Amino acid sequence: MSADKWIPVTEETRKELQELKEPGQTYDEFLQELVQQRRRRDLEQRFQELEEADSNDLISLSDI
Repeated sequence: MSADKWIPVTEETRKELQELKEPGQTYDEFLQELVQQRRRRDLEQRFQELEEADSNDLISLSDI
């Protein structure tokens, strides 16, 4: 289901987005790409935090 929505941005932000997106790429495609990149980054950060956590702070699956 598609619905057109307006997202207010400053002219400066619009110009920066225009420069960053690929030629022929829609803003929707570009924003979806940014969302996906952010989610991956957040997930990678979470995994890194878990790897760095003190093993004493973690509970073994067998103890659950």
